[in-house]
Amino acid sequence: MESPNFTHGSMSVNETQVQPAHATKVETAMALPIFMFAGGAIGNLIAIIVLSVSRQERKSSAFYTLVCGLAVTDLLGTCLASPFTIANYLNRDVLGNQHFCEFHSFLLLFFGLTGLSIICAMAAERYLAICCPYTYQRWGVDRRFAQKFLFFIYISHIFFCCLPMMGMASSQLQPSSTWCFIDWKTEEPVAAAYSVLYGVVSLLLILGTIVLNLAVCGALLLMRQRTVQRPVTRASVRERWRALSSAAETQMIAVLVMTSVVVLGCSAPLVVRVFANCFMLKNDPKADLAAIRIASVNPILDPWIYILLRRSLFRRLLSLSRGGSSTHSSSPSETQRNLFYPDLVTGSHVLTQLMYNANVITQLSATVKVTPHDTESLHQT
Repeated sequence: MESPNFTHGSMSVNETQVQPAHATKVETAMALPIFMFAGGAIGNLIAIIVLSVSRQERKSSAFYTLVCGLAVTDLLGTCLASPFTIANYLNRDVLGNQHFCEFHSFLLLFFGLTGLSIICAMAAERYLAICCPYTYQRWGVDRRFAQKFLFFIYISHIFFCCLPMMGMASSQLQPSSTWCFIDWKTEEPVAAAYSVLYGVVSLLLILGTIVLNLAVCGALLLMRQRTVQRPVTRASVRERWRALSSAAETQMIAVLVMTSVVVLGCSAPLVVRVFANCFMLKNDPKADLAAIRIASVNPILDPWIYILLRRSLFRRLLSLSRGGSSTHSSSPSETQRNLFYPDLVTGSHVLTQLMYNANVITQLSATVKVTPHDTESLHQT
């Protein structure tokens, strides 16, 4: 009788030693998702507040409406998807439930694709504003236009990402048991086609964003080159470039480029893993887990771009850079400026054309009305 009691006692001792070790391991594993959840939620809340209280950003209309939409999307994605991951560390049966697993898969599909679509829409808005200004004005691209487009993105993506729950594909718990995604190794033709379609749509959005950003930057560089090459005085060149590179316009381009780099850099690995799992026979669960973790960093980094590149800070940086350049070459007096560049002072039409070509017309649309005749004369000049 003593032997069983002794064995039972030794098992109890082992259990008491294993349980604290297991609890410590779980707490350590939970620290990362909790930190990412707090960072994403707090950062996006601050970004939304910064965008809301700034009057100039609200006047910037379509672009900053899309920026605010991206911040809200990141906030919703963090607040909806992260609790499932945290709860799954406490109870492994959370994502083991098929309904919870399908919903978690839907969240990852939806917010990943929506983020790519919004950043592509931001690039398209800048492209139209700078490269096709008359079309931009004719279409009436303003805050309401951007809000309607955001609504269209949400509705269409909800339908597309709900297709797996409607039977077109299946969701499964991934080997790490911490996240759910579509079954990209299935042999069913319809389910496999959906995985490929999701990857193709994501890839097209990535390529579209890159091409539009390159077109915008190329147009600005070409505009800069043509301005510098005009046979005018150095003072005139400096004044014209200052008119073209206003703080508002330059800030929009900086926010667009930096946000695009972050979103595409975080989303591209998951898109690569979608194609790799669809067309390669070898499984790599570690690479899949790394890809989804990189994608989860995106909502944490995005808001700090809006916060750090807010209008007041950006204007201060621009003024410092211009102040440094002005110390080497002193600016001309008011009389010299009138002699070298009289059109800038007296000809409001020329200044309107310059500002219009750089899309500062989005801020001046309430006071300046540009007609097709202005566009034709702009091309003639």
